[in-house]
Amino acid sequence: MLDRAAADGNDGIHPRLVAVSGNTRRPSRCRTLTNAITARIAELVRVEIRIIELVDLGPGFAASFERAELPPRLLSAIEAVETADVLVAVSPVYNGSYTGLFKHFLDFVGSGTLVGKPVVIGATGGGPRHTLVVEHQLRPLFAFFNALTIPTAVYAEDASFTSSTLTDPVVMRRVEMAAAQVAAILTATGIRSTLAG
Repeated sequence: MLDRAAADGNDGIHPRLVAVSGNTRRPSRCRTLTNAITARIAELVRVEIRIIELVDLGPGFAASFERAELPPRLLSAIEAVETADVLVAVSPVYNGSYTGLFKHFLDFVGSGTLVGKPVVIGATGGGPRHTLVVEHQLRPLFAFFNALTIPTAVYAEDASFTSSTLTDPVVMRRVEMAAAQVAAILTATGIRSTLAG
């Protein structure tokens, strides 16, 4: 299912944060990293949170090639991305890049809908050799949409996790930095925002 949660109520007056987790199974380190980023943002600024996991989109999603072919609940997920005030986008890394399903999902997003939108980019992979995927793959992808990618990207490898918990202090610091940058943008621009706490 598409998971929806809210911080401080879902009253429509706080910025809408939509997170896309590119995981294709559970449990998922990709989802764990997505949760860590969104949770830290929510600690700094009041936001409405919706998390979309690609594993929940169903087998029919991959066979859809036109937006008009998408069933209502999948179209709702695309529209949530397009109308979000801030986006968190995290993909597993396979063969040196984000997954095909992650890209397939974004192929349905309207090209003018992410202009100037703050986006936190993140990825998970097996080891350090995939670290630059966030800079060489994900940042150019969102540059195409003219999105405002947050300066601090977050990459976590298998060793960054203990069981299903993110424990690497370096990665956790990058999560903190990215969340602080999002909070600063939302506060400075006044996008329906109030500080948390």
